[in-house]
Amino acid sequence: MTRDEAEWVWRELAGEAMREGAKPEMVRLAVIVGLSRATGARYGDLLRCTVDSFGPDAESVVVHHGKHRTRKEHLLDDGAAVVVRRWFQVREELCAELEGSVPRALLLTVHHTHDNGTTVIAGLPITRQGLVLSWRRFIHRTNARYAGFRMPLPTRFEQVRRAWWDGTDDDGRGD
Repeated sequence: MTRDEAEWVWRELAGEAMREGAKPEMVRLAVIVGLSRATGARYGDLLRCTVDSFGPDAESVVVHHGKHRTRKEHLLDDGAAVVVRRWFQVREELCAELEGSVPRALLLTVHHTHDNGTTVIAGLPITRQGLVLSWRRFIHRTNARYAGFRMPLPTRFEQVRRAWWDGTDDDGRGD
């Protein structure tokens, strides 16, 4: 995947996330792509993020990268910050019906789902597998919609992340 294609995915998701009546899943996907684009974070890194990882107005985020959990603060561009703030609104709505304390995890389930045969309500922390399935649903829908007009997008999120981050210079960007 090229950087231009990855940017197209980002613009597509960011635009959809800001649309009135956007599905919560699309807003969450926009956050995942926006944060990965800004920080180089992989799924595991993003799953460790909490609402407390963000600075004022979501203009920065602290990510604990990799298996050694290397802590790094990243500034977010305006587009990513706007999408994160939008997710915070959606996240609040998802948690409104929960009993007890609200999860601190950044990424939550957006509809009822199943965990080892048990039905789980929306608003609880999502699993890595949940992120993988969400990404694949988006990719399959997008590839079907644009079949014949553009090359298919990769089903593995890591390929999109690598379009921005290939680790060739100090901050990890392959600029």
